[in-house]
Amino acid sequence: MPSCRAAHYLLLLLLSVFSAGSESALPSVKVELHHPATLPCSERCPGVVTWTVFHKPTEVLAECDQTSCRSVKEGYQMIHDQYLKGDLSLTITDADLRKMSVYMCACDGTGLCEVQLKIKTVDTHLQIPPGEALQLKVDSPDPVEVTYNSMDTAGPSSGQTDPRTLCSVKNHKLRCDEGYEDRVSLTSDLELRGLTQSDSGVYTVRDSTTKEAFYIYRVTVDSTHSGQKDKRTDPGPAGPGRTGPVRVAVLLAVLLGVCVVVGLVVLNTDRSGPLAQLWVRTSVQQVKVDHFCKGQEQKGGEKEEPVKVY
Repeated sequence: MPSCRAAHYLLLLLLSVFSAGSESALPSVKVELHHPATLPCSERCPGVVTWTVFHKPTEVLAECDQTSCRSVKEGYQMIHDQYLKGDLSLTITDADLRKMSVYMCACDGTGLCEVQLKIKTVDTHLQIPPGEALQLKVDSPDPVEVTYNSMDTAGPSSGQTDPRTLCSVKNHKLRCDEGYEDRVSLTSDLELRGLTQSDSGVYTVRDSTTKEAFYIYRVTVDSTHSGQKDKRTDPGPAGPGRTGPVRVAVLLAVLLGVCVVVGLVVLNTDRSGPLAQLWVRTSVQQVKVDHFCKGQEQKGGEKEEPVKVY
């Protein structure tokens, strides 16, 4: 009896090792978060081709036959022209963390291909002022955990190398380590409030079982910055592209000055030219008008014949 039980345990161990090795050997596709993903499968099928998720074999995502293709579930599609040529690939239009799984392609119920979808880890640098809150995305399948490493964002500084688990989320229920229960809340994101400089470090949102990282936040709590900023998208200080209006104004002022100088030079060097003559006529007319206005003021408003200006 004990020998049978031992043999049973040994068989279970061998099966678990074999299944783990088989899963790791599966072909995989790894894409950016919320980008399209194409799962390849090149086989000939005279009948109906279906794509399903490994753990939900009865829920068809997309299918094709000799006449057409259909997206049974929104966000999954096949192309009929490719199907006729033996390309049975499945396209996932928006690959998010909840779509990570092993997908199976079958022809009339007979398995043809198995492909695993993976999402690349999102790595973000944040600079946050003290007293503000840190928002951590937990839109990945349960269960997940949030770990913290007080190492500097560029390398270890405090000697701590092993990450510390701060909180875990399972079935939308939050459990946090002592000291963080009053500072952390869970809505659509996980929020850590009341940051201090000692909270600087690396925060990782990962799968509790496989330890696969979904999000990495490299956080610096610094009073010289206001608001959460991602260094990769921060436009930085004003550069040449932001001084365009100033340069245009300066250029216009310089051009105006040049025109004035050129005009004065022309007047001084070519007094017989048309520009100089126009200047003289205008000056004489202005003198006559000024003389007439002064005469009117001295006569106390007596009506006289208007002065003709030639």
